[in-house]
Amino acid sequence: MKLGRNLLAGLANSIWSALIGLAVIPFYLKYLGIEAYGLIGFFVTTQAVLSLLDMGMAPTINREVARCSALGNLREAGGLLHTLAVVYGCMALMIALLIAALAPWIAEYWLQSSRLSSQTISNAIMLMGLVIACRWPVGLYQGALIGAQRLTVSSGISIVMTTVSSLGAVAVLAFVSPTIEAFFIWQALAGLAYVAAMRLGAWRVIGRITDVRFDVNALKNIWRFSAGMSGVALSATVFNQLDKLILSKTIGLEAFGNYMLATVVASGLYVLVIPMFNAIYPRLSALVVTGETDKLTNLYRWGTRLLATALFPIAMVLAVFSEELIYIWTGNSDIALSAAPVVSLLAIGSALHGVMFFPYALQLAYGMTRLPLTINAILMTILVPLTIFFSLKYGAVGGAMAWLVLHVLYVLLGTWLTHRQLLKGIGMTWLLQDVAVPFGLSIMAGLIGFYAIKESGYSLSLKLIYAGMLALATTVLLFAAMPKALQAALLHKINWKNQ
Repeated sequence: MKLGRNLLAGLANSIWSALIGLAVIPFYLKYLGIEAYGLIGFFVTTQAVLSLLDMGMAPTINREVARCSALGNLREAGGLLHTLAVVYGCMALMIALLIAALAPWIAEYWLQSSRLSSQTISNAIMLMGLVIACRWPVGLYQGALIGAQRLTVSSGISIVMTTVSSLGAVAVLAFVSPTIEAFFIWQALAGLAYVAAMRLGAWRVIGRITDVRFDVNALKNIWRFSAGMSGVALSATVFNQLDKLILSKTIGLEAFGNYMLATVVASGLYVLVIPMFNAIYPRLSALVVTGETDKLTNLYRWGTRLLATALFPIAMVLAVFSEELIYIWTGNSDIALSAAPVVSLLAIGSALHGVMFFPYALQLAYGMTRLPLTINAILMTILVPLTIFFSLKYGAVGGAMAWLVLHVLYVLLGTWLTHRQLLKGIGMTWLLQDVAVPFGLSIMAGLIGFYAIKESGYSLSLKLIYAGMLALATTVLLFAAMPKALQAALLHKINWKNQ
């Protein structure tokens, strides 16, 4: 029952965060403009890159709280939480000072703007550092709550604070000051409230311990695991953020704003991917421990095919009707025209990335952290020159082209490297039957949508209604094309414990 509640809470948090994020962007564009929105995109990328300074401590506190909770010794977890909180506080101060020092240089030599002054950009970047510093300990306390299996508490706080942060920013821009500086000041205040709420929730679960103190030995005990997780986080963050860092330098703020807008749209696909990964991964790990290879293989293939059946049709419709969707969303035809090609390429690349969460889950289930590190290292050596070349030649569209090419390579390379070592012999079957078949049928649906709906004389709203019906019909067709065993698993909701 607790697992079910946690999964629902995580899904609710994921969906709500995506919806509220999409809802406020038109208001940001209205009050700030596309270049200032590009600064918000740069802030998101900077925050993701600086998350590397976490050094794996958030997942470490997650693991340690879970272990101590099982042993009934939350006092030890409380001592570690206090020690890491001191480390996090020092890091937050260093981040604020570092970004403040670099802000004039970034404004002058990195970001390119035709409408915003260097002083405005510099002020905004300094405030970005303040926001990141104020929000920095959130990951620590959130990790403690998740480790204690209190995802309902963590998700509830996140939903409330995401709403306050986003809607409050719109109110500030509308009624106080429509400036990027006012936006970031509000975000800093909301960040402090977010940390306070998470801290209160974490210590209520662990229990107040009066005589805790900073303990160097506690850090020594966790450094190996923390370092390993830090390596995985480093490669994943660079892999996912490198294109945005390169583009922030090679294209102007307006084009970068369009790229980040398109990224928000395409990232909506992960609302399906992340909850599916969180549900399947623990079960894969359990089957690895018990040595039930046949059940492991069946679940691995079943999960991939189920995700692909839902994900690919939505991605293809998003790719074909991106301009119509963005226009309905933002009400700005110029932004829709500029961002639509980027969304189309990012959506297809992100869908391919989504199905690769299953080989990644399989790698972690077997405890093989070197394998994802190796794959990411190879892909990063391709990503850098690819993104630089395409972005210099084609701008924001070039960055999206690099993203798509990279994930086509990821599917091919990742499948080959994974199944050379794990579940040997099923790699080609998994790729052709569980990935290529749904992908191919979705491409056919996308072509039908383009020629029969997009190029027709239908009204905009009618086109989108027909597009939704096409996605649904494709999903039904993909379900019908599933092997009978997979259909039975879905229709009869087979308990995973018995698979």
